[in-house]
Amino acid sequence: MLSLEPLRAEHADALLDFERENRAYFARSVPDRGDAYFTAAGFAERHRALLAEQHARVCHFHVVLDEEGNLVGRVNLVDVTDGCAELGYRVGEQAAGRGFATAAVAQVCRLAATDYGLTSLTAVTPLDNQASMTVLTRNGFTRVEDTTVAGRPGVRYVRRLGRFTARIPG
Repeated sequence: MLSLEPLRAEHADALLDFERENRAYFARSVPDRGDAYFTAAGFAERHRALLAEQHARVCHFHVVLDEEGNLVGRVNLVDVTDGCAELGYRVGEQAAGRGFATAAVAQVCRLAATDYGLTSLTAVTPLDNQASMTVLTRNGFTRVEDTTVAGRPGVRYVRRLGRFTARIPG
């Protein structure tokens, strides 16, 4: 069973290991975060900044853990304003295709509606990322417009939350 935990200071080491291990994998679909991000000092600085944003409630960051407690992904709600936020997520290469992203997005949608008081979420994905588009549609997101993602053709999705009624896949 997968679990979702709010990002905490003690996740830093496991999260840096996860990001380093999956750097090349992620760079195939999203822009690389740059060498400084992957250094101990650069990552620590960024991690502290994320925790400050979360404390200010302008973002909600989460780690995704597998049944053994291994960090296998991230799912985040960023730029929280007026009841809306943008959803972002990533699952490591070893966990890809096992339903973790779909289940994690379902859980964060529930949290968004019940714990964070949000009424809608948006998400964008490149057109060539069929897996991500599938995760979004399985979780009730509707395609609303074409856009660009890191200079590539993409799609914007939206999900109105209201009262949470969707079932959690899995």
